Order: sequence, then structure tokens, then C-alpha cells
Amino acid sequence: MKDKRLGDSFQREGHAPCLAETLPLHSSLIFFVAFGVVLGGALIGGIGAFIIGKPPLTTIQELASSLKIWALVAAIGGTFDAITSLERGLFAGTHIDVYKTIFMILSALSGANAGALIIQWITQEQMYP
Repeated sequence: MKDKRLGDSFQREGHAPCLAETLPLHSSLIFFVAFGVVLGGALIGGIGAFIIGKPPLTTIQELASSLKIWALVAAIGGTFDAITSLERGLFAGTHIDVYKTIFMILSALSGANAGALIIQWITQEQMYP
């Protein structure tokens, strides 16, 4: 059998990769999507604020705070899929789906929070909930 390269691990043809191989790769992707949504959205919004004459640093800080929830939704791919996965895990008895979904949500929250923290460091303003 031939081996195919999948990330940093090998996968044999005809066999699905195990959860230990795919979950870290997938969760790091989710982390960086949420991170990029907060960081990119706030910085691009700051450019727009500068163009219309609003204070850019204050606007960047406010946008970073309000984009955190949308970064979570964008990183997971929609909240309906996550809820469906949790329901399947709880009621169909596939507990690995529950663990996987919770880990994905935590990865997205971590990425959004890291992006907001970097924005806070850049702007030197206090973030309010």
C-alpha cells in the first residue's frame, strides 16, 4: 500500500485518518481563522474610520471587541452545524462529536481572544465587554 502525506502524519490508502491526527490540524486552522477575522476586521475597519474622520484607534478597539462573537461563528462555519453536532453527540451516543465540537469552540474562542488582545496591545486602550 502506498502512503499519502497528510500534514505531519502518514495515512495509508483506504484508511481514514484518526482523530488524533486531524483534530490538532483542524483546531489550529479554526484558531487562525478566528484570529484573522478579529485582527483583519478591526484593522481594515480602522482604515475606514480614518477615511471618514473618526478616531482610528478607538474604532479599532471597539471593532475588535464586537467582532469576537462573529469570529467564533466564522471559524466554526456556522452555529447550526455545531449545535447539530452536539445534539448528535448527546442523543445518538457519539461522545467524540461532543468533545470535538467543544474543542473547536474553545479553539475559536482562543483565536478571537488572542486577536483582541493583540489589538489591545496595539491601541493601548482598555477593552470593555
